[in-house]
Amino acid sequence: MVTIEVKDKNSRKEFLDAARIIYKNDPFWVCPLDENIEAVFDPKKNNFFQHGKCTRWIVKNDTGELIGRVAAFVNERKAYQNEQPTGGMGFFESINDQQVAFHLFDTAKNWLKNQGMQAMDGPINFGENDSFWGLLIEGYTTPSYGMNYHHFYYKAFFVDYGFYTMYEQITNHLDINKPFPERFTQIANWVAKKPGYEFRSFDIKKIDDFANDFIEVYNDAWHDFNGFTPINKKTILESFIKMKVIMDPKLIWFVYINKEPAAFIVILPDANQMIKGLNGKLNLIGKLKFLYRRYRGVNRMRAVVMGTKQKFQKHGLESAIFIKLKEYVLPLKQYTELELSWVGDFNKKMLALHEAMHVDFGKRHATMRYVFK
Repeated sequence: MVTIEVKDKNSRKEFLDAARIIYKNDPFWVCPLDENIEAVFDPKKNNFFQHGKCTRWIVKNDTGELIGRVAAFVNERKAYQNEQPTGGMGFFESINDQQVAFHLFDTAKNWLKNQGMQAMDGPINFGENDSFWGLLIEGYTTPSYGMNYHHFYYKAFFVDYGFYTMYEQITNHLDINKPFPERFTQIANWVAKKPGYEFRSFDIKKIDDFANDFIEVYNDAWHDFNGFTPINKKTILESFIKMKVIMDPKLIWFVYINKEPAAFIVILPDANQMIKGLNGKLNLIGKLKFLYRRYRGVNRMRAVVMGTKQKFQKHGLESAIFIKLKEYVLPLKQYTELELSWVGDFNKKMLALHEAMHVDFGKRHATMRYVFK
């Protein structure tokens, strides 16, 4: 095998091509846009470089064929929150060959060791955990935008190498046309009408205000979870701007109680239905297809992130948000499914909300760790 660190235009292209080769005959895989992958590794587009570093490699066989790729990174803000300094490994792809997979793991591990790390988490992203995060271990069907998709044989590579699961991320599906349970609806309608409770949809003209409200709620809602790192304004503004090309502002809701930001949900039309078949390329033809599909509309949405301030978490705000969502979505007669993705198995409150809405199971991803020996 030949290992090449990605440092030039040709190796960057081959890093992207590796996934296209490995999933060539998989009917469910949707190729992420090349520009989205490259943005992760661009210091000008990824502000995680302000407090971290990363690199990546491709691997070829002796005849020069691409057979795998991997990336490794250190997030200084999170690395030392663990029992041992811990880096990250992601964008792992491999042919069905354990020797190749283990070589890729070793490559990432050795680089991380040289950075002073004693363990690595993977597969994760050098960025927020709303995309390119977790190993798919159940539910090998078409993924939504930003969600990792993997071959079924990857799980054995991770387990046999010595990775263990830290937590699982659950994805459930909500049938938009299926009525909510009666008790759920009664509570949600009661909450929505309470004095001082205000529900606002996103307004791109007020992006700065909504970014501040998002940060206030998010950092309060999540700060007690293990490994939490506060989100900053630059990161959320970058995220909102990236979402702009596909967002429907009326799918993004904020709740205020007596003018205080209390909760939010960010839902996006599933861009994978817009980019499927483009093979990661947004050339002229690709852009025209993308714009046409966006104009025509898609039938699936993805809930990217949801949060409620801790002092309001027993007020039923989440159920009221979903009622407001349905009030907008149902008359459109466009959307049929909402994917409620990336809910950690440790988030019992959110999983209970899913159960109350009678959702259907969709997928399971695992975030894993390997402690160096």
